[in-house]
Amino acid sequence: MNNLQFITHQTEKYGYVASAQMALEGGCRWIQLRMKDVTEEIFETTAAEVKMLCRHYGATFIIDDNVMLAQRIEADGVHLGSHDMPVAEARKILGKGFIIGGTANTIDDICRLARQDANYIGCGPYRFTTTKKNLAAILGIKGYNDIIRQMREYGISLPLIAIGGIEYDDIEILLSTGVNGIALSSSVLNADDPVKEMRRIVELMNNKQQIL
Repeated sequence: MNNLQFITHQTEKYGYVASAQMALEGGCRWIQLRMKDVTEEIFETTAAEVKMLCRHYGATFIIDDNVMLAQRIEADGVHLGSHDMPVAEARKILGKGFIIGGTANTIDDICRLARQDANYIGCGPYRFTTTKKNLAAILGIKGYNDIIRQMREYGISLPLIAIGGIEYDDIEILLSTGVNGIALSSSVLNADDPVKEMRRIVELMNNKQQIL
């Protein structure tokens, strides 16, 4: 499981493919293609482009929400939100060979995803973010500390990825809670040089991983 994930989104300056390309150039090796409110045709065309980029860089390629598209274009996996297809149902369709991640905000969500055979959990939001609508309750550092403690009490060892408004200066304290990794989007794309910012984040993550 990669400890650094990049979630695509579109800005005034960068499209979905460009955002994925910059993250990959910066050293990220896990890309989740999230495209809301677009046609299936546009989603599939973009997914094919991003998949090619990921294959070129040796990166894991995850489709957000769309199980059938992930299967059709042979992505590495799919990430399912709390209002998407249940993980257990997706597992029946995709089989064991696909990575399936799920979104969580509470320990109850995590227990449910663990029962349904998820491979990893995207847990958040850490703080308010404009890249996602209908945000769940903000967790903050205390929220992650509590969830990690409860996971240990329940014996759940699924990789937990913190997500939601995370900036470079948040990374060290987040990793200190025991989360397995982080997912980023806006903090990279809003930087003056997104490739350089991603490289800076990758270096920090690698240094923290060596210490751990």
